Amino acid sequence: MIGSLQHDGIAHMFLPRTIAYGVLALAVWKLIQRRASRKANALNVAGPEKDHWFKGNLESMFVDGFERCLKVATDYGGLVKIHGLLGEKWLYVSDPRALHYILVKEQHIFEENDGFIFCNRLIFGEGLISTLGEQHRKQRKMLNPVFSTSNMRELLPIIQTVSNQLKSILVANLSDHTSVELDVLPWLSRSALDCICEGILGYHSNAIDTGNNNEYTEALRMLGPFISKTIFFRPLVPIVMRNLSLYWRKKILDWITISWLPTQTMKNFRELRRIVEVMDSASRTIFEEKKAALDRPSPTSSQSSWETRGKDIMSIMLKSNASSSEADRLSDAELLGQMNVMIFAGLETTTAAVGRVLYMLAKHPHIQERLRAEISDAMTAYQFSDVHSHAEDNGGSVRLSYDVLMSLPLLDAVVRETLRLYPSLPVLTRRNIEATSLPLQFPVRSASGEEISAVPVAKNQRLVMSILAANHNQAVWGEDASDWKPERWLNSSEGETPGVKDGVRYTGVYSSMMTFLAGGRSCIGFKFAEMEIKDVLVTLLPDIHLALPSEPDENGIVKEIHWRMTGFHSPVVKPPAGDGETPQLPLSMRLIRK
Repeated sequence: MIGSLQHDGIAHMFLPRTIAYGVLALAVWKLIQRRASRKANALNVAGPEKDHWFKGNLESMFVDGFERCLKVATDYGGLVKIHGLLGEKWLYVSDPRALHYILVKEQHIFEENDGFIFCNRLIFGEGLISTLGEQHRKQRKMLNPVFSTSNMRELLPIIQTVSNQLKSILVANLSDHTSVELDVLPWLSRSALDCICEGILGYHSNAIDTGNNNEYTEALRMLGPFISKTIFFRPLVPIVMRNLSLYWRKKILDWITISWLPTQTMKNFRELRRIVEVMDSASRTIFEEKKAALDRPSPTSSQSSWETRGKDIMSIMLKSNASSSEADRLSDAELLGQMNVMIFAGLETTTAAVGRVLYMLAKHPHIQERLRAEISDAMTAYQFSDVHSHAEDNGGSVRLSYDVLMSLPLLDAVVRETLRLYPSLPVLTRRNIEATSLPLQFPVRSASGEEISAVPVAKNQRLVMSILAANHNQAVWGEDASDWKPERWLNSSEGETPGVKDGVRYTGVYSSMMTFLAGGRSCIGFKFAEMEIKDVLVTLLPDIHLALPSEPDENGIVKEIHWRMTGFHSPVVKPPAGDGETPQLPLSMRLIRK
C-alpha cells in the first residue's frame, strides 16, 4: 500500500513536469521550423556580421545597445539586414519612406508580431495593443475624440494637483543652503501613476503617498518590471494559444510555476500572475462603479469626487460609447481592456521621459536657468491677467492655463528635443502578412554592394522599426542630429522646420519625429503625455534647482548616471557607485532662493 501511494505520488509529481517539457519541446520545435523557413528567404541587403551563433545581433543591439543601434544605421543606411535568433534574418528599418510605407500607406500589410499581440491579450485583455484589423480600427475610431485638445484642457487641473503634491514631497526634503541628493525616480513613477489613475480612470489612487497600502497601485507599478523578466517566453505564447484549448492553457499556467523551473523564473511567473489577477479584479470593480455612476442622478456632496467628476478619460469614453450606434459600440471587455492598456502604456514611458528631461536640464544648467526664467515670467504675467483669480491653487502656486502651458516656446523646445533624441520606446517590431517590396527614400547597398532603392520582402518577414535611428538620421535632422539642441525648435519661427530637409521628413504624429509613431497604431495618448511632462517641469523648476551628483559617497566615489536601453530607457548608476542594473535617478537638488 505504501509503495503504491509512493508510486502514485511520484507519478502525480512527474506528470505535469513531463507534459510541460513536452509542450516546451513542441514550442521550441515550432520556433525552429518557423525560423528555418524565414532563413530560406534571402534578403538582398547589406548588414553587419553575426555577433553570436544563437543570439545573432540582438543582444549587442537591443540590450543596452544605444550606440550600436545608431552605428548600424549610420554604417548601412535606413534598411539593414541583421541576424536574429538561430540565424533568422531581420530587417532593421529607419528610412523615412520605408517607415511611411509600413505605418501609413500599407499599414494593413504590416501587423504586430504574434508574441506581442497574444501576450498583451493575456495580460491586458481586448485593448488597443492587443487587437488587429477591423477590431483595432473600430476601437481607434471610438478613442480618438476622447483624447481631443478640449478634453485635455479639462484634465489639466487634475494633473496640476498631482504635480503640486510631487513638488511638496521633494521640497520637504530640501534646503536652500545646501544641495541634497535624492533619487527622484520612485517619486516620478508614483506621480505618473497618480496622473494616469486620476486622469484616465478617474480613480483616486494616492500612489504618491508611500504610507498608502494600495494593492492595486502597487501591482500597476510592478507590472512593467515583471513583464520584462519573463519576456524570454513571449515567442512560446502564440504556439500554446493556437494549439491548446483553454483548459490546457490554464493547466500549463499552473504547472509552469512548479519546481522544474529555476527558482527565480518560478518566482517571476508567480508574481506576474498575481499582479495580473490583482489588476484585473480591481479594474473590473472600478469599471462597474464607473458604469453605475453614469446612471445615477446629479452628484451630491457626499459622493466621492472620482466617481462623479466625469472629466476623466474613462467617463468620457463610457458616455461616448453609450451614445454610439450599435455597430460602432465597444463591448465591456474592450472598454475594460482600454483601461489596462492606457495605464501600462503611460506609466513607464512617461516616467522615463520626465526623468530624462530633468537629467538633461541638470546636465545643461544654462538651459535650466533660461527655462526657469521663461516659466517665472509666464506665471507672473498670467497671475496678473484678467483670469488671475483662477490661476492659483490653495497653496498660492500659480497654475497656468492649458493654452499658456502648451505655448511656452523654450519649454516646448526642451520637451520636443528630449523626446526626439531619447524616445521612450527605441524600437518596435512588425511582420508583413503578404509579400511586398519596401521603397526607400535614401538608397542602400545590396548584399553584393550594388545601390538599390527598393527591397523585396517575403511574407512573414520580421521587421524592427528603429525609432531611435530615425530620430537621429543626419540626412533629415542635419549633422548635429545626435546633439541635444533645444534651440533647433526655436528657429522654426524663422522659417526653418526641424526634421525637414530638401522636402524630406518623417510622417510622425508628433512634429516630424517618430517618437509616437504614425498611422493607425500611433500613440493615442501623446497629448496627455506631453501635457503631463510639461506640467511637472512648470511646477518643479520655479522652486527647485537641479544638478548632477557631484559629492563623493562614503567610499570617495561620485555617482555617474547611465541610461540603459532595454525595452525602455532606464537610468542606473554605473559601478562601482551602483550596480548598473537597479533603476534609479539620483540628482543633486536645492531650493531656489526667492
